[in-house]
Amino acid sequence: MAAVPPGVRFLVTFNKDQWYRAFTFILTFLLYTSFHLSRKPISIVKSELHKNCSMASELATASGGGASQLPALISLHTDMDCSWKPFDKNNYKQLLGAMDYSFLFAYAIGMYLSGIIGERLPIRLYLTVGMLCSGLFTCLFGLGYIYNIHSLAFYVSVQVANGLVQTTGWPSVVTCISNWFGKGRRGLVMGVWNSHTSVGNILGSLIAGSYVSSNWGMSFIVPGIIIAAMGVVCFLFLIEHPNDLKTMHAQSSSPVGRTACTGWSGVNGHKDMYLQFTQGSTKGGDEEPLLDRETAASGRVPLQQVVVVKSESEPSAISFMGALRIPGVIEFSLSLLFAKLVSYTFLFWLPLYITKAAHLDAKKAGDLSTLFDVGGIVGGILAGVISDKLGKRATTCAVMLLLAAPTLYGFSMISQFGLGPTVAMLLVCGGLVNGPYALITTAVSADLGTHKSLKGNARALSTVTAIIDGTGSVGAAVGPLLAGVLSAGGWDQVFYMLMTADFLALLFLLRLVKKELTSSKSRPISTVELKEH
Repeated sequence: MAAVPPGVRFLVTFNKDQWYRAFTFILTFLLYTSFHLSRKPISIVKSELHKNCSMASELATASGGGASQLPALISLHTDMDCSWKPFDKNNYKQLLGAMDYSFLFAYAIGMYLSGIIGERLPIRLYLTVGMLCSGLFTCLFGLGYIYNIHSLAFYVSVQVANGLVQTTGWPSVVTCISNWFGKGRRGLVMGVWNSHTSVGNILGSLIAGSYVSSNWGMSFIVPGIIIAAMGVVCFLFLIEHPNDLKTMHAQSSSPVGRTACTGWSGVNGHKDMYLQFTQGSTKGGDEEPLLDRETAASGRVPLQQVVVVKSESEPSAISFMGALRIPGVIEFSLSLLFAKLVSYTFLFWLPLYITKAAHLDAKKAGDLSTLFDVGGIVGGILAGVISDKLGKRATTCAVMLLLAAPTLYGFSMISQFGLGPTVAMLLVCGGLVNGPYALITTAVSADLGTHKSLKGNARALSTVTAIIDGTGSVGAAVGPLLAGVLSAGGWDQVFYMLMTADFLALLFLLRLVKKELTSSKSRPISTVELKEH
């Protein structure tokens, strides 16, 4: 008989629960990757919309405005002068900034409501509907190119609608992943898992970049189809909570002699199964003895064991103000406001900045901008590992924010000296900017959503996550808008704004940092016993 391959021996060492946990980790990772993948195209397409206009004007001037040259310069849309209206005027930066703002402002407002709604609906269905709608609106934006739509109101309306439906994603996936993973090593697990943000940005850049020069509409349509398809996958395979599996197994293995009784409706539609042995007995489930006298005397245990669980009262969903009173929620929310301002300014404006500073075309600038996200993956994981070892989330964020501000200034200077220094600084900036952002939106949100002051009420997790990320999304909306206004006076002003935002994010964490450093009870989180929620 042949020996079992070592890879197979390794795989069989994992039990069923570990396989389900790994499956949920990978699935939620891919689900939110598709969210960010569908947000990235707008930043890639920006530099193409106005580049054509400028290029056409310069070439037309150089050729003396000869009519014979015009057909080669004008795209398939012959009704255009030289670029995509209405972004062909000198105020194109303001218009593009306003379009970003419409998406992000709707996202910020919707996020506060999304967490509250999400706690009262099944996560799987809520997330599926959101992903299908997001795919629809993302494709609609791309159809504007195919159907020659030049109305600013159309694009803004689509952005607003897409921003609202995309709020279904973050509270849902954070709640789901937190249900499966306890507090032990949460920083590491969440740091690795949160790399879906950067992976989505990278894939979105590459997909959008492959179409941007020939047909920018496909830069939106393809990601829209992907997120809609992932919505179908979510509906078919997402397991919201480990208790769902226990309920399924209890139902499938329940013999004829048992009656299946459901208790309280649980969190997000979950139902716990209570089994009572009712073979000819008229006693209530709480009064019925587990073993009758004859069985007890013989020492034999019946094959059909009795499981009696007393039903607990259903924990009520936490209110908005109740979530704000959880220690640390306000400080981390305000800090994330400014940290996310910096991150999303890079997300929406970095390709255009590289185009102008390094004089690259839209595709090359989009490809180069992915290095910022590569650095973000490393920074998010590093922040999680360090915070696990030290047991100090706020201090870890504060140190990275303190280092990020001068690094941003260095990037604005070095990026003018060629590709080599630019590549290095993009990686460093990505790690320092996205590290605190990733830690606050994942591990910190999960910690606060299961805070001891909640006395075990897990229904607060979605609301706390939505409050923290919703506040951060206000900064995400303001940052790109300010970048669009300030860039008209030079890119230096944009970087000064980003450095100021980093210092403000640090300022709001100082009280928590002081508390962590002076607390005699602080200890590494990795020593906490791994628990299920």
